[in-house]
Amino acid sequence: MTSDDLEARVRERREADARYNAALTALDGTVVSVSRLPSVGPEQRERLGTALMQFLQQITAFVETKDRELATVATTRLDQVAHEIQSLGELRTHIGVLQRAVEMLKRSTAAAPPAPNAQPAAANPQILASTSTLDDYKYVGFEDAFRGSDAVIEERLRAYVPLFHGRTHVLDAGCGRGEMLSAFKAAGIGARGIDLNADMVAVARERGLDAASADALGYLSSLPDESLDGLIATQVLEHLEPSYLMRLLDVAARKLQPRSPIVLETINPACWLAFFSSYIRDFTHVRPVHPETLQYLLRASGFERVEIQYSAPVPDHVKMKAVDLPAEVLASSDPSSKAMVQIAHTINANAAILNSLLFTYLDYAAIGYRI
Repeated sequence: MTSDDLEARVRERREADARYNAALTALDGTVVSVSRLPSVGPEQRERLGTALMQFLQQITAFVETKDRELATVATTRLDQVAHEIQSLGELRTHIGVLQRAVEMLKRSTAAAPPAPNAQPAAANPQILASTSTLDDYKYVGFEDAFRGSDAVIEERLRAYVPLFHGRTHVLDAGCGRGEMLSAFKAAGIGARGIDLNADMVAVARERGLDAASADALGYLSSLPDESLDGLIATQVLEHLEPSYLMRLLDVAARKLQPRSPIVLETINPACWLAFFSSYIRDFTHVRPVHPETLQYLLRASGFERVEIQYSAPVPDHVKMKAVDLPAEVLASSDPSSKAMVQIAHTINANAAILNSLLFTYLDYAAIGYRI
């Protein structure tokens, strides 16, 4: 709603107000004039009725213009509030990114220069790190804005902790900010994380977690066979090319001890809402992985008891609603009622089909064990 619209409504209300006051004055004058007459005849009654009718007409116009003015004022204020809310969202994004940028710069300036004879990190077979870029902090900010806070994600990932009970050499591939590592640490599970994003790793380290900047396939390849007793990767597979993913699973099978668990969580592309929101929103995603595809790949790479576990159900208020008819309509033999019941059944069946495609679970995990 524009300021011109508001000015027009105010002008209309003022004009109606003036007409109302004029009609009220005329009515008052007519009443006073008639009341002074010794007797009231048909002509005086007609004058009084005409003045009263004109006054009532102006009351209606005045009320209507006042209502329109108030509605316009309310709409204008709502538009202003909506604009301010949008501005707050933009400001929050800017502040979040700047905060991560400042943290990255602090770490860069605080890093000690390498010793003259020190080998670069990439030469160390235990840490095959990718080159960090100055844009890493932006993706950390993206995670902050869209995936959720550290505490929220850690609480959700705790569901996987019992699968690794008693383990001491678990690898969190693509550990991000360290939510899973923190949950493992709280449960007394020995785990280390790796991630390509150096700023993600830095955030995890600042939380007192064991994390390194490394490529998952390179890091796994450098480990001795059967040296791990667990592996987890959450929200990582969608960032990988198919050929890389298949090599990664083959190598993971060699590095895990027999009967060790592997948990691979990713976005559920079989849920259209998840695909067209969570998956599409992240510009670093490469390819979605269907649950049945990932289950097959794990089995083909030497894992058994592979099950699919779904998580993050779509809230009910987002799903399509069913039509509930009154009991009397359902029990009625009237042709129109029967037709209404048939229509309702068709609508409900279609809603159930669409809910099973569009609004199921946002994420899933393929869980298996090394043969």
